[in-house]
Amino acid sequence: MKTDSLQKRKLYDVTAPNKSTGMINGRSSNVLNWDDVRYPWAYPLYKNMLGNFWTPFEINMGADIKTWQELTKTEQDSFAKIIGLLAFLDSVQTDYSSKIAGYITDSSVNALMIILAQQEVVHNHSYSYVLSSLVSKSEQEEIFEYWKTDAVLRERNDFIAKGYESFTEEMTPETMLRSLIFDVILEGLFFFASFAFFYDLARQGKMTASSQMINYINRDEQLHVLLFTNIFKEILVENPTLVTAELQEFVYDTFEEAVRLEIKWSHYIIGNKFDGIDGHDLEEYVKFTANKRLAQLGFTEKLYPNAQNNMKWIRYFEDIDSSKQDFFEGKSRQYTKTDEDNGFDDL
Repeated sequence: MKTDSLQKRKLYDVTAPNKSTGMINGRSSNVLNWDDVRYPWAYPLYKNMLGNFWTPFEINMGADIKTWQELTKTEQDSFAKIIGLLAFLDSVQTDYSSKIAGYITDSSVNALMIILAQQEVVHNHSYSYVLSSLVSKSEQEEIFEYWKTDAVLRERNDFIAKGYESFTEEMTPETMLRSLIFDVILEGLFFFASFAFFYDLARQGKMTASSQMINYINRDEQLHVLLFTNIFKEILVENPTLVTAELQEFVYDTFEEAVRLEIKWSHYIIGNKFDGIDGHDLEEYVKFTANKRLAQLGFTEKLYPNAQNNMKWIRYFEDIDSSKQDFFEGKSRQYTKTDEDNGFDDL
């Protein structure tokens, strides 16, 4: 197999082992046996992703319907544009994950990708669910068109889309690695300033049901980042010739541009419009998050050495373990549904 090509995963291969021989360009029978997988992190991640199962129908929007009318016009405008952003990003993410999964030659990781894609579909459903509770059908349709017409929104969306297209147009190990960087930026950076807006509303007792849904999405996205950073690092371990100065330069340059775009978006959509979020603190938070994602990818040198998270209150919402408890209702947020087979005693 040439180093500049990618091999699609076979439907089945009777001559290959069940445990794959590699993340990409490997061999596998494509029969999944969770007790015989290559990567020790795959099964625990599988259990965590299943444990996060949720649907929008579980969330009662009644309180938000009342609160929506009490929001200022500025709050409503930011709320709507952020939903428009999230709808675009999760739509693109669903399609990208299915495309890249075809070149993952490990059946356990491919299974994780399928769960991830399903969760992205649920995220998109949640945005429709929220909007259908709050605004008219025509307004909902208008919000889902924002990504086409809003200049600031379009700039950052095109940045991600073009990064993904570079892989779909030329499928090589190098373009796959680069697309994974855009993926981590999408799921691990481009959502987070927008999430902060919802959490700040919730701190004030506003739109708490919407915030609960965003917390579910946030929790999912953190696991998605973990999956994609693991894939990225495993590819480099298995293919050391791909570890180049050029790749490192690309990673840092791409993150730097992503931070610029996210800060521009955060000032545009939030800025200093709201008492609970300081524009400078939000900018530092974006840089802090970028450093965090680089470290997860294996790049320990900080892009922003002095960046700190001054919005300490947001840690509660972002922490996966803390999000097991509903901030507003004391309700379990990470759970496994019971039935006659597993019983309540198994929880």
